[in-house]
Amino acid sequence: EYLEQAVYGLTEENAPQIAEAQLIANPGCYPTSALLALIPGQKAGWFVQDSVIIDGKSGVSGAGRGSSSAVHFSEVNESIRGYKLGRHQHVPEIEQELGSGVVFTPHLIPITRGLMCTVYVKLTEARTTEDVIEYYREYYSGKGFVRIRDAGQWPTTRQVLGSNFCDLGFHVDPRRQVLTIVSVIDNLVKGAAGQAIQNMNVRFGWPEDTGLQLVPLCP
Repeated sequence: EYLEQAVYGLTEENAPQIAEAQLIANPGCYPTSALLALIPGQKAGWFVQDSVIIDGKSGVSGAGRGSSSAVHFSEVNESIRGYKLGRHQHVPEIEQELGSGVVFTPHLIPITRGLMCTVYVKLTEARTTEDVIEYYREYYSGKGFVRIRDAGQWPTTRQVLGSNFCDLGFHVDPRRQVLTIVSVIDNLVKGAAGQAIQNMNVRFGWPEDTGLQLVPLCP
Protein backbone atom coordinates (compact mmCIF):
# COMPACT_ATOMS: atom_id res chain seq x y z
CA GLU A 1 0.00 0.00 0.00
CA TYR A 2 3.02 2.29 0.44
CA LEU A 3 4.74 1.39 -2.83
CA GLU A 4 3.27 4.27 -4.82
CA GLN A 5 4.49 6.74 -2.18
CA ALA A 6 8.11 5.60 -2.28
CA VAL A 7 10.71 7.86 -3.89
CA TYR A 8 13.87 6.26 -5.30
CA GLY A 9 16.67 7.78 -3.27
CA LEU A 10 19.37 8.34 -5.88
CA THR A 11 20.05 11.81 -4.56
CA GLU A 12 21.64 13.36 -7.63
CA GLU A 13 18.61 12.42 -9.72
CA ASN A 14 15.64 12.77 -7.41
CA ALA A 15 16.48 15.50 -4.88
CA PRO A 16 13.27 17.55 -5.51
CA GLN A 17 11.07 14.50 -4.88
CA ILE A 18 13.20 13.39 -1.92
CA ALA A 19 12.74 16.79 -0.31
CA GLU A 20 8.99 16.14 -0.11
CA ALA A 21 9.00 12.38 0.44
CA GLN A 22 7.55 10.45 3.35
CA LEU A 23 9.12 7.17 2.21
CA ILE A 24 12.58 7.05 0.58
CA ALA A 25 13.92 3.85 -0.98
CA ASN A 26 17.69 3.96 -0.59
CA PRO A 27 19.47 2.51 -3.66
CA GLY A 28 21.75 -0.50 -3.62
CA CYS A 29 25.50 -0.10 -4.00
CA TYR A 30 25.85 -1.54 -7.51
CA PRO A 31 22.87 0.46 -8.87
CA THR A 32 24.27 3.68 -7.38
CA SER A 33 27.60 3.25 -9.15
CA ALA A 34 26.08 2.05 -12.43
CA LEU A 35 23.23 4.55 -12.63
CA LEU A 36 25.35 7.61 -11.89
CA ALA A 37 27.54 6.45 -14.79
CA LEU A 38 24.67 5.78 -17.19
CA ILE A 39 21.68 8.05 -16.55
CA PRO A 40 23.09 11.28 -18.06
CA GLY A 41 23.97 9.63 -21.37
CA GLN A 42 20.73 7.67 -21.42
CA LYS A 43 18.68 10.83 -20.89
CA ALA A 44 20.53 12.53 -23.75
CA GLY A 45 19.65 9.67 -26.11
CA TRP A 46 23.31 8.84 -26.70
CA PHE A 47 23.08 5.10 -26.02
CA VAL A 48 21.89 2.26 -28.21
CA GLN A 49 19.06 0.63 -26.27
CA ASP A 50 19.83 -2.69 -24.55
CA SER A 51 23.55 -2.40 -25.40
CA VAL A 52 24.71 -1.76 -21.81
CA ILE A 53 27.16 -4.20 -20.22
CA ILE A 54 28.12 -3.64 -16.57
CA ASP A 55 31.14 -5.41 -15.10
CA GLY A 56 30.86 -4.92 -11.32
CA LYS A 57 33.43 -5.62 -8.59
CA SER A 58 32.82 -5.21 -4.87
CA GLY A 59 34.74 -5.72 -1.64
CA VAL A 60 33.77 -8.32 0.93
CA SER A 61 31.89 -5.86 3.16
CA GLY A 62 29.22 -5.73 0.46
CA ALA A 63 28.08 -9.17 1.64
CA GLY A 64 27.33 -7.86 5.14
CA ARG A 65 28.71 -9.14 8.44
CA GLY A 66 27.06 -12.55 8.42
CA SER A 67 29.29 -15.62 8.47
CA SER A 68 29.49 -17.92 5.45
CA SER A 69 32.17 -19.97 3.76
CA ALA A 70 32.00 -17.70 0.70
CA VAL A 71 33.46 -14.75 2.62
CA HIS A 72 36.05 -16.53 4.76
CA PHE A 73 39.55 -15.07 4.39
CA SER A 74 40.90 -18.30 2.92
CA GLU A 75 38.18 -18.30 0.26
CA VAL A 76 38.44 -14.63 -0.73
CA ASN A 77 42.15 -13.87 -0.41
CA GLU A 78 44.10 -13.88 -3.69
CA SER A 79 41.00 -14.75 -5.70
CA ILE A 80 38.28 -13.06 -7.75
CA ARG A 81 34.98 -14.75 -8.52
CA GLY A 82 31.75 -13.92 -10.23
CA TYR A 83 28.45 -14.64 -8.51
CA LYS A 84 24.69 -14.56 -9.15
CA LEU A 85 25.20 -14.26 -12.90
CA GLY A 86 21.88 -13.58 -14.60
CA ARG A 87 19.94 -13.46 -11.33
CA HIS A 88 21.36 -10.65 -9.22
CA GLN A 89 18.75 -8.76 -7.20
CA HIS A 90 20.06 -5.38 -8.35
CA VAL A 91 19.36 -5.95 -12.07
CA PRO A 92 15.65 -5.01 -11.86
CA GLU A 93 16.59 -1.90 -9.88
CA ILE A 94 19.08 -0.76 -12.52
CA GLU A 95 16.69 -1.49 -15.39
CA GLN A 96 13.81 0.25 -13.62
CA GLU A 97 15.72 3.51 -13.38
CA LEU A 98 17.54 3.24 -16.71
CA GLY A 99 14.46 2.27 -18.68
CA SER A 100 16.25 -0.38 -20.73
CA GLY A 101 17.83 -3.80 -20.37
CA VAL A 102 21.37 -4.41 -19.15
CA VAL A 103 23.83 -7.27 -18.85
CA PHE A 104 25.29 -7.23 -15.33
CA THR A 105 28.02 -9.44 -13.89
CA PRO A 106 29.09 -8.87 -10.27
CA HIS A 107 32.41 -10.08 -8.86
CA LEU A 108 33.74 -10.45 -5.33
CA ILE A 109 37.27 -9.10 -4.98
CA PRO A 110 39.71 -9.46 -2.05
CA ILE A 111 39.39 -6.00 -0.52
CA THR A 112 37.41 -4.96 2.55
CA ARG A 113 35.47 -2.04 1.04
CA GLY A 114 35.13 -0.36 -2.31
CA LEU A 115 33.15 -0.97 -5.51
CA MET A 116 33.91 -0.46 -9.21
CA CYS A 117 31.59 -0.71 -12.19
CA THR A 118 33.19 -0.77 -15.61
CA VAL A 119 30.38 0.00 -18.05
CA TYR A 120 30.37 -0.56 -21.81
CA VAL A 121 27.71 0.93 -24.05
CA LYS A 122 27.32 1.47 -27.82
CA LEU A 123 26.86 5.11 -28.89
CA THR A 124 24.09 6.11 -31.29
CA GLU A 125 26.40 8.47 -33.19
CA ALA A 126 30.04 9.48 -33.34
CA ARG A 127 31.32 11.30 -30.26
CA THR A 128 34.70 11.87 -28.62
CA THR A 129 35.87 11.28 -25.08
CA GLU A 130 36.04 15.04 -24.64
CA ASP A 131 32.40 15.39 -25.78
CA VAL A 132 31.31 12.94 -23.10
CA ILE A 133 33.38 14.53 -20.33
CA GLU A 134 32.09 18.02 -21.16
CA TYR A 135 28.48 16.84 -21.10
CA TYR A 136 28.83 14.91 -17.84
CA ARG A 137 30.55 17.83 -16.13
CA GLU A 138 27.69 20.09 -17.14
CA TYR A 139 25.10 17.49 -16.06
CA TYR A 140 26.64 17.07 -12.61
CA SER A 141 27.48 20.73 -12.11
CA GLY A 142 26.58 21.69 -8.55
CA LYS A 143 26.34 18.05 -7.47
CA GLY A 144 29.45 17.90 -5.35
CA PHE A 145 29.56 14.20 -4.61
CA VAL A 146 30.12 13.24 -8.27
CA ARG A 147 33.62 13.95 -9.59
CA ILE A 148 34.55 13.69 -13.28
CA ARG A 149 38.08 12.72 -14.28
CA ASP A 150 40.01 14.33 -17.12
CA ALA A 151 40.56 12.31 -20.30
CA GLY A 152 43.03 9.48 -19.80
CA GLN A 153 42.57 9.42 -16.01
CA TRP A 154 40.83 6.50 -14.35
CA PRO A 155 39.43 6.53 -10.81
CA THR A 156 40.37 3.90 -8.24
CA THR A 157 38.51 2.55 -5.22
CA ARG A 158 41.21 3.88 -2.90
CA GLN A 159 40.46 7.45 -4.05
CA VAL A 160 36.91 7.24 -2.65
CA LEU A 161 37.66 5.14 0.45
CA GLY A 162 35.56 6.28 3.40
CA SER A 163 33.88 9.02 1.37
CA ASN A 164 30.49 9.72 -0.18
CA PHE A 165 32.01 10.49 -3.59
CA CYS A 166 31.36 8.74 -6.89
CA ASP A 167 34.27 9.24 -9.30
CA LEU A 168 33.77 8.73 -13.05
CA GLY A 169 36.26 8.24 -15.89
CA PHE A 170 35.45 7.97 -19.62
CA HIS A 171 36.89 6.66 -22.89
CA VAL A 172 35.31 6.47 -26.34
CA ASP A 173 36.72 3.89 -28.77
CA PRO A 174 36.70 5.90 -32.03
CA ARG A 175 36.77 2.75 -34.17
CA ARG A 176 33.62 1.15 -32.78
CA GLN A 177 31.95 4.09 -31.00
CA VAL A 178 31.79 2.17 -27.75
CA LEU A 179 31.89 4.25 -24.57
CA THR A 180 33.67 2.82 -21.52
CA ILE A 181 32.83 4.38 -18.15
CA VAL A 182 34.67 3.53 -14.93
CA SER A 183 32.62 4.36 -11.83
CA VAL A 184 33.91 3.89 -8.27
CA ILE A 185 32.28 4.34 -4.86
CA ASP A 186 32.76 3.16 -1.30
CA ASN A 187 30.03 0.54 -1.06
CA LEU A 188 29.44 1.30 2.64
CA VAL A 189 29.12 5.08 2.20
CA LYS A 190 27.79 6.33 -1.16
CA GLY A 191 26.56 2.78 -1.73
CA ALA A 192 24.73 2.55 1.60
CA ALA A 193 24.69 4.64 4.79
CA GLY A 194 26.31 7.76 3.30
CA GLN A 195 23.65 8.10 0.63
CA ALA A 196 20.97 7.58 3.30
CA ILE A 197 22.46 10.51 5.24
CA GLN A 198 22.62 12.57 2.04
CA ASN A 199 18.93 11.86 1.47
CA MET A 200 18.09 12.76 5.07
CA ASN A 201 19.90 16.07 4.62
CA VAL A 202 17.89 16.84 1.48
CA ARG A 203 14.62 15.82 3.15
CA PHE A 204 15.13 18.15 6.12
CA GLY A 205 16.63 21.04 4.18
CA TRP A 206 20.11 20.76 5.64
CA PRO A 207 23.36 21.22 3.64
CA GLU A 208 23.73 18.10 1.56
CA ASP A 209 27.21 17.29 2.89
CA THR A 210 26.27 17.54 6.58
CA GLY A 211 27.89 14.65 8.45
CA LEU A 212 29.60 13.38 5.32
CA GLN A 213 32.95 15.18 5.31
CA LEU A 214 34.54 13.20 8.15
CA VAL A 215 33.43 9.60 7.82
CA PRO A 216 34.98 7.11 10.29
CA LEU A 217 36.37 3.90 8.84
CA CYS A 218 35.11 0.70 10.44
CA PRO A 219 35.98 -1.77 9.10
